[in-house]
Amino acid sequence: MASQEKKKKRRTNYFPDTAHKGDVGVGKGKYYSLNVPLQDGINDEFVPIVREVMQVYKPGAVVLQCGADSLGGDRLGCFNLSIKGHAECVRYMRSFNVPLLMLGGGGYTIRNVARCWCY
Repeated sequence: MASQEKKKKRRTNYFPDTAHKGDVGVGKGKYYSLNVPLQDGINDEFVPIVREVMQVYKPGAVVLQCGADSLGGDRLGCFNLSIKGHAECVRYMRSFNVPLLMLGGGGYTIRNVARCWCY
């Protein structure tokens, strides 16, 4: 049981309810990872904490995993962002003027995914 607990604590998966704020990386990557658990049902009105994170970490680049499962109506997701709100998150990250690599990710209602990426 103890080894299962250790494995559980070392996950760095970002699907809802799988990452925890204590997941900070392991080995040489320890403290190079930050997880921010989000409450179910967040919408376009949430307050970003990224500004403080950017000031503290001062990254030379950001990899933004930007799954469309954050959109309202996703069949597996639990968040309620609009497509416009999703795009605003991307615009906000671009405002820091650091190299940004955007990756797709979740999105389990295919029409939402297509609309999101086109937008």
